[in-house]
Amino acid sequence: MINLIRLDERMIHGQIAIKWSKHTGVDRIIVANDAAAANSIVQKSLMMAAPSNIKVAIKSIDDAVRLINDPRSDKLKILLIVANPVDLLKMVEQVKGIPRINIGNYGRIAEKKGNLQRCAYGSNLYAYEDEAAIFAKIIQT
Repeated sequence: MINLIRLDERMIHGQIAIKWSKHTGVDRIIVANDAAAANSIVQKSLMMAAPSNIKVAIKSIDDAVRLINDPRSDKLKILLIVANPVDLLKMVEQVKGIPRINIGNYGRIAEKKGNLQRCAYGSNLYAYEDEAAIFAKIIQT
């Protein structure tokens, strides 16, 4: 069912469309993001970036959980994309059968918290202490 869950604050972009969709052999991409699900302009932008041969759904977190946990999704090959660690944790806790988690790009353009600085955990991952704690919880789950 789920081939891969990826944390990527940009959600769907060229790397997803070209590399990850082919590498994972998916036939569906589900973006689980409350803000994107509520914004038709963001939805249209994401759909334009998606490969034309893959069906895409942009859902709120709760709707994505329901969709993925529906037994009819078992036969699909899904790339699930979330945009932040909180949503990733929700998915890991509420969706069974996630074989792999890929942490892509996070922290460079994510919402800032005042003057606090995120710590670098590699070239594409920047996190506040509370976000790092969420990542630790994800690893333990």
